[in-house]
Amino acid sequence: MEENIVTSSNFIHDIIDEELAAGINSRVQTRFPPEPNGYLHIGHAKAICINFTTAQKYGGICNLRLDDTNPSKEDVEYVESIMEDIKWLGFQWENLYHASEYFDFIYECAIKLIEKGLAYVCDLSTQEIREYRGTLTEPGKNSPYRERPVEENLDLFRRMTAGEFENGARVLRAKIDMASPNLNMRDPVIYRIAHVPHHQTGDKWCVYPMYDFAHPLSDAVENVTYSLCSLEFENHRPLYNWFIEKIGFEEPPRQIEFARLNINYSVTSKRKSLELVSKGKVSGWDDPRMVTLSGLRRRGYPPAAIRDFIDRVGVAKADSVVDFGLLEACVRDNLNFNAPRAMAVLKPLKVIIENYPEDKTEVFEVEVNPAKPELGMDKVTFSREIYVEQDDFMAEPVKKYFRLFPGGEVRLRGAYFITCQSYDTDENGNVVCLHCTYDPLSRGGASPDGRKVRGTLHWVSAADNVKAEVRLYDRLFKTEDPECESGGGMLGNLNPDSLIVLQDCILEGGLRTAKPGDVFQFMRQGYFCVDKDSTPEKLVFNRTVTLNSSW
Repeated sequence: MEENIVTSSNFIHDIIDEELAAGINSRVQTRFPPEPNGYLHIGHAKAICINFTTAQKYGGICNLRLDDTNPSKEDVEYVESIMEDIKWLGFQWENLYHASEYFDFIYECAIKLIEKGLAYVCDLSTQEIREYRGTLTEPGKNSPYRERPVEENLDLFRRMTAGEFENGARVLRAKIDMASPNLNMRDPVIYRIAHVPHHQTGDKWCVYPMYDFAHPLSDAVENVTYSLCSLEFENHRPLYNWFIEKIGFEEPPRQIEFARLNINYSVTSKRKSLELVSKGKVSGWDDPRMVTLSGLRRRGYPPAAIRDFIDRVGVAKADSVVDFGLLEACVRDNLNFNAPRAMAVLKPLKVIIENYPEDKTEVFEVEVNPAKPELGMDKVTFSREIYVEQDDFMAEPVKKYFRLFPGGEVRLRGAYFITCQSYDTDENGNVVCLHCTYDPLSRGGASPDGRKVRGTLHWVSAADNVKAEVRLYDRLFKTEDPECESGGGMLGNLNPDSLIVLQDCILEGGLRTAKPGDVFQFMRQGYFCVDKDSTPEKLVFNRTVTLNSSW
């Protein structure tokens, strides 16, 4: 990353500072451990930033580990998207690991627990295990298979591994405490049967470790010193520590939880995101309305703006809901400084400048970006026929309307003053063409005699332009809490105006060479980026964000 690493104090760094000073640890090693069962979203961006910047701050390392312990829901597509998203966000892992690389080691750890009398094979069904588990106010009760002899457990577990039993017939459970006030400690399942091929190990295994078992062991074998995770894992920490202790690691990792990123007007659940995709409510995981990192990238959100957003949110211990407007503000701040300006007319209205020579064109210069004078000037063509926005004309203007109307004068950005003389309509009464005159002495947009012209319009020449499809994206949901039942749940709260597609928009000719991913500020319109659907024959632009919030 080009930007400076964020080193502002937070409670995680305070803990690390204390432990380094006390000699409890002499180094910092973190990891980002996503499960490859979906695309990363804005919530993952927080975990990515915390893990990678923490390692960077202390001169340590951060690894990427794909926790691929559930092959029925995982796919190579997700693996590739995860790696692409992390790199796009501006980070590079030290090493790439897969939890599946440790399956032999994790299996031996399970054998060790059985031999110590700390794990047993249970024949209860999933529903029965749930019933035996108890509640938050009532203790659970022991499985009738809890006291199986060690040799019988070893035999059954090896037969499970050999594929002798069907899915769900038996599980391996840790023997901890069915009366524990922490439900996670009530003899959790640590291995289950799944006759499913794995994208890394093929058909080698038909038993797979549960996440809560594989995760701490993977951390420990990789020599992670700080296992940084979101707050929903706080109640799993005693179990994390129990596995580490019982297996006998001498330098155990320390798990520290931080508040997860909850953002309104958004759904981050992979399961619910998959529902939106599978039901065709969005075009895919990278639909620009999704808060997946691939969706935000396609919409034109700069990675630096997302990192800025994560930094502004901060690292806290308590969950809260962040306003989506803060993310949009970070995007605007970044693009205002970095995006080149361009003129684009999204709903074209033809203007004929009657007193301008028919065979004449001129080239005017406008600033590429006023925030960066060093970028110089952009050249745009001016001609007798131009296009302005339909909304920039009113046949019967309202009070304080400073754009075009019969007899009204405006400034064309960087060009001339023009005055509307008349207009044409079609058979339905729609205005289709304006007839105007220009003041030759106002070249460059300067007033020749000191008269005040309050309206300034963007425009595109009919002699030099390119047509494009423009997709106006907005928030996917119309309510702050998309899942609130009063609005009909997630699908009932979809925003019907989250995507409006405009055809035959007219853009200045210089944009004909724009490439997918290029971002521009369309003057007076907002920020837009070239979509991956673009071709040399047809440009497609996505609206990244409006100039000002309409929410």
